Amino acid sequence: MNHPVIAVIFGGCSTEYEISLQSAYAILSHFNRKAYTPLPIGITREGQWFLYSGPLARIQDDSWHQEGESRLPCILSPDRTKQELLVFGGSMIHYKLDAAFPVLHGKNGEDGTIQGLLELAGIPVIGCGSLSSALCMDKDRAHKLAALAGISTPKSFVVSPESLEKSWEQAAKEIGYPLFVKPVRSGSSFGITKVASSDELVPAVQKAACHDSEILLEETIPGFEVGCAVMGNRTLTVGTVDEIELSSDFFNYEEKYTLKTSKIHCPARISDEKADEIQDAAKKIYRALGCRGFARVDLFLTPDGKIVFNEVNTIPGFTSHSRYPNMMKGIGLTFDQLVSQLIALGME
Repeated sequence: MNHPVIAVIFGGCSTEYEISLQSAYAILSHFNRKAYTPLPIGITREGQWFLYSGPLARIQDDSWHQEGESRLPCILSPDRTKQELLVFGGSMIHYKLDAAFPVLHGKNGEDGTIQGLLELAGIPVIGCGSLSSALCMDKDRAHKLAALAGISTPKSFVVSPESLEKSWEQAAKEIGYPLFVKPVRSGSSFGITKVASSDELVPAVQKAACHDSEILLEETIPGFEVGCAVMGNRTLTVGTVDEIELSSDFFNYEEKYTLKTSKIHCPARISDEKADEIQDAAKKIYRALGCRGFARVDLFLTPDGKIVFNEVNTIPGFTSHSRYPNMMKGIGLTFDQLVSQLIALGME
Protein backbone atom coordinates (compact mmCIF):
# COMPACT_ATOMS: atom_id res chain seq x y z
CA MET A 1 0.00 0.00 0.00
CA ASN A 2 1.45 3.35 -1.11
CA HIS A 3 -0.36 5.54 1.43
CA PRO A 4 -0.33 5.45 5.25
CA VAL A 5 -2.63 2.65 6.43
CA ILE A 6 -5.20 3.74 9.01
CA ALA A 7 -7.22 1.18 10.97
CA VAL A 8 -10.75 2.48 11.57
CA ILE A 9 -12.15 0.49 14.50
CA PHE A 10 -15.91 0.41 15.05
CA GLY A 11 -18.70 -1.49 16.83
CA GLY A 12 -17.60 -2.90 20.16
CA CYS A 13 -19.00 -4.31 23.41
CA SER A 14 -20.92 -1.20 24.39
CA THR A 15 -24.47 0.08 24.77
CA GLU A 16 -23.44 2.64 22.13
CA TYR A 17 -22.66 0.01 19.47
CA GLU A 18 -25.26 1.33 16.99
CA ILE A 19 -23.98 4.90 17.25
CA SER A 20 -20.44 3.69 16.54
CA LEU A 21 -21.60 2.12 13.26
CA GLN A 22 -23.15 5.39 12.07
CA SER A 23 -20.04 7.40 13.03
CA ALA A 24 -17.69 4.92 11.34
CA TYR A 25 -19.82 4.93 8.19
CA ALA A 26 -19.58 8.74 8.02
CA ILE A 27 -15.83 8.82 8.67
CA LEU A 28 -15.07 6.10 6.11
CA SER A 29 -17.32 7.86 3.57
CA HIS A 30 -15.21 11.01 3.91
CA PHE A 31 -11.76 9.39 3.85
CA ASN A 32 -9.23 10.96 1.51
CA ARG A 33 -8.14 7.76 -0.23
CA LYS A 34 -5.57 9.69 -2.27
CA ALA A 35 -3.68 10.33 0.98
CA TYR A 36 -4.64 7.44 3.29
CA THR A 37 -5.70 3.80 3.02
CA PRO A 38 -8.44 2.87 5.52
CA LEU A 39 -8.69 -0.63 7.00
CA PRO A 40 -12.18 -1.01 8.52
CA ILE A 41 -12.02 -3.24 11.60
CA GLY A 42 -15.34 -4.19 13.14
CA ILE A 43 -15.83 -5.55 16.65
CA THR A 44 -19.07 -7.44 17.23
CA ARG A 45 -21.21 -6.99 20.33
CA GLU A 46 -19.67 -10.22 21.63
CA GLY A 47 -16.10 -8.98 21.09
CA GLN A 48 -15.05 -10.75 17.87
CA TRP A 49 -12.68 -8.77 15.63
CA PHE A 50 -13.02 -8.82 11.83
CA LEU A 51 -11.32 -7.00 8.99
CA TYR A 52 -14.25 -5.83 6.85
CA SER A 53 -13.93 -5.25 3.10
CA GLY A 54 -17.55 -5.05 1.94
CA PRO A 55 -19.82 -2.11 1.06
CA LEU A 56 -19.93 0.71 3.61
CA ALA A 57 -23.73 0.55 3.61
CA ARG A 58 -23.50 -2.78 5.41
CA ILE A 59 -21.77 -1.06 8.31
CA GLN A 60 -24.60 1.43 8.46
CA ASP A 61 -27.32 -1.24 8.53
CA ASP A 62 -25.35 -3.59 10.86
CA SER A 63 -25.08 -6.48 8.39
CA TRP A 64 -21.29 -6.13 8.07
CA HIS A 65 -20.58 -9.05 10.43
CA GLN A 66 -22.63 -11.65 8.57
CA GLU A 67 -20.80 -14.72 7.22
CA GLY A 68 -19.01 -14.16 3.92
CA GLU A 69 -15.77 -13.28 2.17
CA SER A 70 -16.01 -9.61 3.17
CA ARG A 71 -15.08 -10.34 6.81
CA LEU A 72 -11.98 -12.10 8.05
CA PRO A 73 -10.97 -12.72 11.68
CA CYS A 74 -8.13 -10.49 12.84
CA ILE A 75 -6.17 -9.40 15.90
CA LEU A 76 -3.70 -6.64 16.71
CA SER A 77 -0.18 -7.88 17.25
CA PRO A 78 1.17 -6.74 20.66
CA ASP A 79 4.71 -6.78 19.22
CA ARG A 80 5.81 -3.11 19.21
CA THR A 81 8.47 -3.81 16.59
CA LYS A 82 5.81 -4.91 14.08
CA GLN A 83 2.81 -2.53 14.51
CA GLU A 84 0.68 -5.02 12.61
CA LEU A 85 -2.84 -6.26 12.13
CA LEU A 86 -2.84 -10.05 11.75
CA VAL A 87 -5.62 -11.32 9.48
CA PHE A 88 -6.57 -15.00 9.33
CA GLY A 89 -7.71 -16.06 5.87
CA GLY A 90 -6.42 -19.11 3.98
CA SER A 91 -3.05 -18.01 5.33
CA MET A 92 -2.06 -15.26 7.75
CA ILE A 93 -1.89 -11.78 6.22
CA HIS A 94 0.18 -9.03 7.86
CA TYR A 95 -0.95 -5.40 7.51
CA LYS A 96 1.47 -2.75 8.75
CA LEU A 97 -0.54 0.00 10.49
CA ASP A 98 0.57 3.62 10.52
CA ALA A 99 -2.18 4.70 12.95
CA ALA A 100 -5.55 3.63 14.33
CA PHE A 101 -8.74 5.66 14.54
CA PRO A 102 -10.99 4.22 17.29
CA VAL A 103 -14.61 5.13 16.54
CA LEU A 104 -15.92 3.30 19.60
CA HIS A 105 -18.34 5.23 21.81
CA GLY A 106 -18.82 4.45 25.49
CA LYS A 107 -17.32 1.63 27.53
CA ASN A 108 -14.62 -0.62 26.04
CA GLY A 109 -13.77 2.04 23.50
CA GLU A 110 -13.93 5.57 24.84
CA ASP A 111 -12.68 4.71 28.31
CA GLY A 112 -9.01 4.07 27.55
CA THR A 113 -9.21 0.31 26.98
CA ILE A 114 -8.69 0.22 23.20
CA GLN A 115 -6.24 3.13 23.47
CA GLY A 116 -4.15 1.12 25.94
CA LEU A 117 -4.10 -1.85 23.58
CA LEU A 118 -2.93 0.35 20.72
CA GLU A 119 -0.29 2.05 22.85
CA LEU A 120 0.99 -1.35 23.98
CA ALA A 121 1.32 -2.34 20.31
CA GLY A 122 3.14 0.91 19.47
CA ILE A 123 0.41 2.05 17.07
CA PRO A 124 -0.30 5.82 17.05
CA VAL A 125 -3.82 6.64 18.26
CA ILE A 126 -5.96 9.19 16.45
CA GLY A 127 -7.55 10.99 19.38
CA CYS A 128 -7.00 10.93 23.13
CA GLY A 129 -4.69 8.37 24.72
CA SER A 130 -5.49 5.82 27.41
CA LEU A 131 -5.03 8.09 30.46
CA SER A 132 -7.05 11.07 29.21
CA SER A 133 -9.75 8.76 27.81
CA ALA A 134 -10.13 7.05 31.18
CA LEU A 135 -10.19 10.35 33.07
CA CYS A 136 -12.76 11.96 30.79
CA MET A 137 -15.05 8.92 31.00
CA ASP A 138 -14.95 9.19 34.80
CA LYS A 139 -17.26 12.12 35.55
CA ASP A 140 -16.19 12.46 39.18
CA ARG A 141 -12.43 12.54 38.57
CA ALA A 142 -12.84 14.75 35.50
CA HIS A 143 -14.73 17.27 37.63
CA LYS A 144 -12.04 17.23 40.30
CA LEU A 145 -9.28 17.96 37.77
CA ALA A 146 -11.32 20.66 36.05
CA ALA A 147 -11.91 22.32 39.43
CA LEU A 148 -8.15 22.33 40.07
CA ALA A 149 -7.78 24.14 36.74
CA GLY A 150 -10.11 26.87 38.01
CA ILE A 151 -13.32 25.77 36.27
CA SER A 152 -16.60 25.72 38.20
CA THR A 153 -18.19 22.27 38.58
CA PRO A 154 -21.55 21.05 39.90
CA LYS A 155 -21.84 20.02 43.54
CA SER A 156 -21.86 16.23 43.67
CA PHE A 157 -21.32 13.09 45.74
CA VAL A 158 -20.28 9.58 44.70
CA VAL A 159 -22.24 6.74 46.30
CA SER A 160 -22.05 2.97 46.02
CA PRO A 161 -25.07 0.78 45.16
CA GLU A 162 -24.03 -1.44 48.10
CA SER A 163 -24.06 1.40 50.65
CA LEU A 164 -27.04 2.17 52.87
CA GLU A 165 -29.95 4.03 51.33
CA LYS A 166 -29.65 6.51 54.19
CA SER A 167 -26.27 7.62 52.81
CA TRP A 168 -27.86 8.27 49.42
CA GLU A 169 -30.62 10.29 51.05
CA GLN A 170 -28.15 12.31 53.11
CA ALA A 171 -26.06 13.12 50.02
CA ALA A 172 -29.18 14.10 48.07
CA LYS A 173 -30.35 16.31 50.93
CA GLU A 174 -27.02 18.18 50.95
CA ILE A 175 -27.19 18.72 47.17
CA GLY A 176 -30.89 19.60 47.06
CA TYR A 177 -33.66 18.50 44.72
CA PRO A 178 -34.05 18.31 41.80
CA LEU A 179 -30.78 16.52 41.11
CA PHE A 180 -29.30 14.10 38.59
CA VAL A 181 -28.35 10.50 39.31
CA LYS A 182 -25.69 9.23 36.89
CA PRO A 183 -23.33 6.30 36.42
CA VAL A 184 -19.83 7.67 37.03
CA ARG A 185 -18.59 6.00 33.83
CA SER A 186 -21.09 5.85 30.99
CA GLY A 187 -22.02 7.73 27.82
CA SER A 188 -24.98 8.91 25.70
CA SER A 189 -27.05 9.54 28.86
CA PHE A 190 -27.46 5.82 29.58
CA GLY A 191 -28.58 5.25 33.18
CA ILE A 192 -29.19 8.94 33.92
CA THR A 193 -32.32 10.10 35.76
CA LYS A 194 -33.46 13.52 36.87
CA VAL A 195 -34.84 13.10 40.39
CA ALA A 196 -37.37 15.57 41.76
CA SER A 197 -37.94 14.07 45.24
CA SER A 198 -36.64 11.46 47.68
CA ASP A 199 -39.30 8.99 46.51
CA GLU A 200 -37.56 8.76 43.15
CA LEU A 201 -34.02 8.38 44.48
CA VAL A 202 -33.78 4.62 45.09
CA PRO A 203 -35.03 3.49 41.62
CA ALA A 204 -32.75 6.07 40.00
CA VAL A 205 -29.68 4.72 41.83
CA GLN A 206 -30.68 1.17 40.90
CA LYS A 207 -31.02 2.18 37.25
CA ALA A 208 -27.59 3.83 37.23
CA ALA A 209 -26.08 0.77 38.95
CA CYS A 210 -26.89 -1.27 35.83
CA HIS A 211 -24.17 0.71 34.05
CA ASP A 212 -21.46 1.24 36.68
CA SER A 213 -20.36 0.32 40.21
CA GLU A 214 -20.11 3.99 41.26
CA ILE A 215 -23.04 6.41 41.15
CA LEU A 216 -22.86 10.20 40.95
CA LEU A 217 -25.48 12.40 42.61
CA GLU A 218 -25.15 15.82 41.01
CA GLU A 219 -26.88 19.15 41.44
CA THR A 220 -29.05 20.53 38.66
CA ILE A 221 -27.44 23.58 37.06
CA PRO A 222 -29.91 26.23 35.89
CA GLY A 223 -29.60 27.56 32.35
CA PHE A 224 -28.68 25.56 29.28
CA GLU A 225 -25.89 23.39 27.88
CA VAL A 226 -23.27 24.63 25.43
CA GLY A 227 -20.56 22.66 23.65
CA CYS A 228 -17.11 23.21 22.17
CA ALA A 229 -15.41 21.08 19.54
CA VAL A 230 -11.69 21.18 20.36
CA MET A 231 -8.99 19.85 18.05
CA GLY A 232 -5.21 19.79 18.35
CA ASN A 233 -2.15 18.65 20.26
CA ARG A 234 0.05 21.63 21.14
CA THR A 235 -1.90 24.27 19.22
CA LEU A 236 -5.66 24.08 19.68
CA THR A 237 -8.48 24.89 17.27
CA VAL A 238 -11.97 25.41 18.69
CA GLY A 239 -15.13 25.19 16.62
CA THR A 240 -18.18 27.41 16.82
CA VAL A 241 -19.90 27.16 20.23
CA ASP A 242 -23.28 25.41 20.00
CA GLU A 243 -26.30 25.44 22.29
CA ILE A 244 -28.86 22.80 23.22
CA GLU A 245 -32.42 24.07 23.49
CA LEU A 246 -34.43 21.60 25.57
CA SER A 247 -38.15 21.08 25.81
CA SER A 248 -37.84 18.27 28.39
CA ASP A 249 -35.90 17.71 31.61
CA PHE A 250 -32.56 16.81 30.03
CA PHE A 251 -30.82 15.78 26.82
CA ASN A 252 -31.45 12.04 27.03
CA TYR A 253 -30.43 9.27 24.61
CA GLU A 254 -33.51 9.62 22.40
CA GLU A 255 -33.21 13.38 22.10
CA LYS A 256 -29.47 13.22 21.37
CA TYR A 257 -29.96 11.05 18.30
CA THR A 258 -33.43 12.07 17.05
CA LEU A 259 -33.92 15.71 18.20
CA LYS A 260 -37.65 15.00 18.35
CA THR A 261 -38.39 17.99 20.55
CA SER A 262 -34.97 19.55 21.19
CA LYS A 263 -32.95 21.88 18.97
CA ILE A 264 -29.25 22.50 18.45
CA HIS A 265 -28.30 26.08 17.71
CA CYS A 266 -24.91 26.52 16.05
CA PRO A 267 -23.76 29.16 16.69
CA ALA A 268 -25.18 29.43 20.19
CA ARG A 269 -27.51 32.36 20.86
CA ILE A 270 -25.00 34.18 23.06
CA SER A 271 -22.71 37.18 22.74
CA ASP A 272 -19.34 36.90 21.02
CA GLU A 273 -17.66 37.79 24.30
CA LYS A 274 -19.40 34.94 26.16
CA ALA A 275 -18.56 32.53 23.31
CA ASP A 276 -14.88 33.48 23.64
CA GLU A 277 -15.07 32.87 27.39
CA ILE A 278 -16.63 29.43 26.84
CA GLN A 279 -13.97 28.51 24.28
CA ASP A 280 -11.21 29.52 26.69
CA ALA A 281 -12.76 27.37 29.43
CA ALA A 282 -13.03 24.42 27.02
CA LYS A 283 -9.33 24.69 26.14
CA LYS A 284 -8.37 24.79 29.84
CA ILE A 285 -10.39 21.62 30.49
CA TYR A 286 -8.97 19.91 27.39
CA ARG A 287 -5.42 20.54 28.61
CA ALA A 288 -6.17 19.76 32.28
CA LEU A 289 -7.46 16.31 31.30
CA GLY A 290 -4.52 15.59 28.98
CA CYS A 291 -6.57 15.45 25.78
CA ARG A 292 -4.98 15.35 22.35
CA GLY A 293 -6.25 15.02 18.79
CA PHE A 294 -9.87 15.96 19.42
CA ALA A 295 -12.68 16.00 21.98
CA ARG A 296 -16.00 17.73 22.62
CA VAL A 297 -16.20 19.72 25.86
CA ASP A 298 -19.72 20.21 27.24
CA LEU A 299 -20.53 22.98 29.72
CA PHE A 300 -23.51 24.74 31.27
CA LEU A 301 -24.22 28.45 30.97
CA THR A 302 -26.32 29.75 33.85
CA PRO A 303 -28.80 32.67 33.61
CA ASP A 304 -26.29 34.95 35.36
CA GLY A 305 -23.56 34.06 32.83
CA LYS A 306 -21.57 31.57 34.91
CA ILE A 307 -19.80 28.74 33.03
CA VAL A 308 -19.96 25.31 34.71
CA PHE A 309 -18.23 22.14 33.49
CA ASN A 310 -20.37 19.15 32.52
CA GLU A 311 -18.26 16.51 30.75
CA VAL A 312 -15.79 15.71 27.96
CA ASN A 313 -16.55 13.28 25.14
CA THR A 314 -13.24 11.99 23.78
CA ILE A 315 -14.94 10.23 20.85
CA PRO A 316 -18.03 12.32 20.11
CA GLY A 317 -20.56 11.38 17.45
CA PHE A 318 -19.30 11.72 13.88
CA THR A 319 -22.43 11.39 11.78
CA SER A 320 -23.18 14.12 9.25
CA HIS A 321 -25.67 15.69 11.71
CA SER A 322 -23.54 15.27 14.86
CA ARG A 323 -22.51 18.26 16.94
CA TYR A 324 -18.72 17.96 16.64
CA PRO A 325 -18.45 18.09 12.82
CA ASN A 326 -21.13 20.80 12.68
CA MET A 327 -19.21 22.98 15.16
CA MET A 328 -16.10 22.57 13.00
CA LYS A 329 -18.15 23.32 9.91
CA GLY A 330 -18.97 26.61 11.61
CA ILE A 331 -15.31 27.67 11.30
CA GLY A 332 -15.06 26.54 7.67
CA LEU A 333 -13.89 22.91 7.94
CA THR A 334 -15.68 20.44 5.70
CA PHE A 335 -16.19 16.86 6.92
CA ASP A 336 -13.49 15.64 4.49
CA GLN A 337 -11.00 18.23 5.75
CA LEU A 338 -11.86 17.44 9.37
CA VAL A 339 -11.19 13.70 8.97
CA SER A 340 -7.87 14.39 7.22
CA GLN A 341 -6.76 16.85 9.90
CA LEU A 342 -7.63 14.45 12.71
CA ILE A 343 -5.57 11.70 11.07
CA ALA A 344 -2.62 14.08 10.61
CA LEU A 345 -2.80 15.09 14.28
CA GLY A 346 -2.81 11.44 15.36
CA MET A 347 0.29 10.75 13.30
CA GLU A 348 2.29 13.76 14.61
